[in-house]
Amino acid sequence: MSDDLLARATAVAARAYAPYSNYLVGAAVRARDGRIYEGVNVENAAYPLGICAERTAIASAVVDGCRPGDLVEIAITASPCGGCRQWLLEFRLDRVVFIHEGELLVRRPEDLLPDSFRL
Repeated sequence: MSDDLLARATAVAARAYAPYSNYLVGAAVRARDGRIYEGVNVENAAYPLGICAERTAIASAVVDGCRPGDLVEIAITASPCGGCRQWLLEFRLDRVVFIHEGELLVRRPEDLLPDSFRL
């Protein structure tokens, strides 16, 4: 199930806007009903104003009506940052597939952010 998501994440990464780092990241998230949302990192000269690929993909899903529990898995071309790990946990995804140091990893959000704050 994750292979197609990783392929989509890899393809969309080419559209990232990363003129400062040249670090292109793509993400693709699947809703439980089969819809897929893509995202890329978008940098800004004021670094804190940039946004990560996984947050872009999740935000796109939210715009389309998805809520926590509606998303089943996400594939990312990089290891998620701490802030994104909180988003993945909060949206209650089942699986997070990502590439870290050349290795394909599959994790649950709660394994990526143990002892986290939850509502």
